[in-house]
Amino acid sequence: MVLNPQIDAEVRAVLDDGDHERFTHIVLEGYTPDDGEFVAIGNSVVEGIINSSVVQALCGKTWVPGRDPQKYPLCPTCRDIAISLGWDVPAT
Repeated sequence: MVLNPQIDAEVRAVLDDGDHERFTHIVLEGYTPDDGEFVAIGNSVVEGIINSSVVQALCGKTWVPGRDPQKYPLCPTCRDIAISLGWDVPAT
């Protein structure tokens, strides 16, 4: 007789420092107040690519952008932060 128990398991990703290199991150470049014009609060991703300047993601990662973000999954921490801020985030 062969037993085949069904196991319910929750899968959680364990991230180490290198894992953030494998994600696409969300960068808050600025905001537009209800009664004003756009206010920049940091380097934009485009500026980072052109000038090789550092940008900072919502999750805190800092880097000089240069890879194609469409090749990587969205950072789960950036996604959670963006959703908590009420932003529309693409499904992953």
